[in-house]
Amino acid sequence: VQLQACGGGLVQPGGSLRLSCAASGFTLDDYAIGWFRQAPGKEREGVSCINKSDGNSYYTDSVKGRFTMSRDNAKNTVYLQMNSLKSEDTAVYYCARGSYCSGFGSLVRVYYWGKGTLVTVSS
Repeated sequence: VQLQACGGGLVQPGGSLRLSCAASGFTLDDYAIGWFRQAPGKEREGVSCINKSDGNSYYTDSVKGRFTMSRDNAKNTVYLQMNSLKSEDTAVYYCARGSYCSGFGSLVRVYYWGKGTLVTVSS
């Protein structure tokens, strides 16, 4: 079982990045999948989540309207499109698989964590 996140990098404020999370060893749409992030000196927080049952996605308030999560079942990959990036979005971003999504953008009952990818928003 593997979840491999990639697509991080350095971007200027107001810019965009798209993160990818490719799954191997299991089928992504058998699980809810979430994106989390951890900024330096802060706790890990849920950013977005997509349900297995209906494919609906949920977001934490700070990214609503800027981030969009999607799933490509043919590629067994989920994406996080991040627009209008701010310095406070700087963090290591992780994808994970779990049981279901909370309405606040967080994955509940995480079964497996992928390795993270660093996003740095700076001028």
